Amino acid sequence: MAAKKLRRAKLSQELCERLSRYQITTCQDFLCLSLLELMKVTGQSYRNVQKLLRQVSLACAPKMQTAYEMKVRRSVNPSSAFLSTTLHSLDKVLHGGVPCGSLTEITSPPGCGKTQFCIMMSVLATLPVSMGGLDGAVVYIDTESAFSAERLVEIAGNRFPTYFDSDEKLFCMTRSIHLYRELTCDSVLKRIKSLEEEIISKKVKLIIIDSVASVVRKEFDTKLQGNLAERSNFLARGASLLKYLAEEFSIPVILTNQITTSLSNGLAIPADLVSPADDLFLSEASQRQHQAKKQDQTWFSAHKPALLSVPLGFSAACCGSERLSS
Repeated sequence: MAAKKLRRAKLSQELCERLSRYQITTCQDFLCLSLLELMKVTGQSYRNVQKLLRQVSLACAPKMQTAYEMKVRRSVNPSSAFLSTTLHSLDKVLHGGVPCGSLTEITSPPGCGKTQFCIMMSVLATLPVSMGGLDGAVVYIDTESAFSAERLVEIAGNRFPTYFDSDEKLFCMTRSIHLYRELTCDSVLKRIKSLEEEIISKKVKLIIIDSVASVVRKEFDTKLQGNLAERSNFLARGASLLKYLAEEFSIPVILTNQITTSLSNGLAIPADLVSPADDLFLSEASQRQHQAKKQDQTWFSAHKPALLSVPLGFSAACCGSERLSS
């Protein structure tokens, strides 16, 4: 909640513009300053600054709600609680579809159709509510340059030929999907930070990041000292911001995660994206497995290599994410 923009804390436009000149744009930026610093940047008295602090604190403080209220809200309008995948078996497992208000992680080895699934979900989010959609726009952050506009139109036309029966409807659908190609961790994080105002102005109903693993794998080598901490910090900050956006606006957020790790006779574990605890576990496991290799050589040679699905880790898990693995 501290990531909320000051404009949404009901501060005057003049004050928000003045604070932005000092790079103070969120509630967190404001609350991290001392009273003297706030008096300097706002030009207001000690008493007025105290009032501003209370106002901003109340604006970003999470509102208390009971479990009963959450249950009633979902039961009154169940269609707003999920975005259906239109895949009956998957919706049944997910109890309705991709949940709104939380993070959903799609994990699988490369080439299993994660991007195709994300493109399909983009189309579904633009559909009217009467057709199971969210009747809104989509922010699609592509870190692998894998998004295809041609494939988007093809999926829309094939899945819903009666609805997308004209070029005009296809054109309106494509205009509702806002694509950003971000190829570094810093650019991804900056984009996530700027999404709040975009969600409001463009009526965004779905956020997709495809994929988180791509930028992390390129920039962080866990064998180098210090990289593990930096990577964990990036994942924690990103997950926290995305959780805030999902909960604040009650929209689904979908992230994809590439899994290329395999267990073979040598038991090599070059994990692409794991949490700090996972890294420690894998490090210790590799030593134990090296010792057990001679004893279990016969057993492993009789079995085919198996895929090891490594999730985003505790950063995403603590943000209440759903995880779909294939």
